[in-house]
Amino acid sequence: MVLFGFFALVLVSILWINKAVRMFDKLIGDGQPAWVFLEFTALTLPTVIGGMLPIAAFAATVYAVHRLSSESELTVIQATGYSPARLARPVLVFGGIVALMMSLLAHILIPGSLSQLRLREHEISRNVAAQLLSEGEFLHPAPGITFYIREITPEGELRDVFLSDRRDPDKTVTYTSSRAYLVADGAGSRLVMVAGLAQNIRTADARLFVTHFDDFSYDISSLLSRSGINLNKVTFAGTAELLRAPEAVAARSGASPGEVMVELHGRFTAVLMCVVAALIGFSTLMVGGFSRFGVWRQVLAAFALLVVIRIGESASLGPVLADAALWPLLYLPTLGGFVMAGGLLWLAHHPVTGRRRAEAAA
Repeated sequence: MVLFGFFALVLVSILWINKAVRMFDKLIGDGQPAWVFLEFTALTLPTVIGGMLPIAAFAATVYAVHRLSSESELTVIQATGYSPARLARPVLVFGGIVALMMSLLAHILIPGSLSQLRLREHEISRNVAAQLLSEGEFLHPAPGITFYIREITPEGELRDVFLSDRRDPDKTVTYTSSRAYLVADGAGSRLVMVAGLAQNIRTADARLFVTHFDDFSYDISSLLSRSGINLNKVTFAGTAELLRAPEAVAARSGASPGEVMVELHGRFTAVLMCVVAALIGFSTLMVGGFSRFGVWRQVLAAFALLVVIRIGESASLGPVLADAALWPLLYLPTLGGFVMAGGLLWLAHHPVTGRRRAEAAA
């Protein structure tokens, strides 16, 4: 468990930092405060951890067994009469503990965090202050729009505002004002400029029209409108709801029945994969006798088997997406992993029989 915690920390940190750097550039570039960045990165952690738990369980098992083998402790244990199947019992318990962690993530934390993350993204996309209230920067909230504020007072007053609207190719309108305010009402959001100037350049005849105004209201709702965010994705649904009413989830989220089955049973296969990864790592290293060169060949073989199982998982998605009735195919890779682990343990317990059969087959 100590090794598992170490490998999980390293793997999650690497992937999380990669995601956090991209998220930092996007959020801070949009004028978001640091606490929003911390909130978003925290909401992405369950998904990152869930993807790394099987790999961390595999790495911890392989490292522990390799250390037992290199220090001859595994040889002493086997000399006392412990069979490979008996030695696999603590590995199975370890895999079960990791599977419980994965179950908590897959069925509760990951759907909840993804739903909350999408909700916060939707709220921020509608946040006027986050997009426009940035001092000393030329912002481009929409194509053809340039917005600048020299200073924002603690009372919320905008000083020395510049707004250029070039969306119409036939004319360009530039607004400048000494003071302005952002006002939200039932119809949307408006920028109220006080004591300013409007310059309208007409491209057809190259004429400039200048208008002085005491106050002017500019509708900025169109600048902030973004495509609606789907808050009913199938990944946000709870496992109980997916089991009880998959058709209702598909209708609400707009997903196909195959996508609902992939999401539902993918959560269970992810839990089983934690046990399979640990057993594959252990059983592969148990095959073969003692070697002064170590068990690196078995380590590479265990990694290759895990890759094969992962490829099988990816291959099983296509048929299920096309036909939801084929959802049992999603469990074939994990079932194959258990069969591989059992076969390797049998081979480790009967090395002479396995070698004779191999020679006879040759």
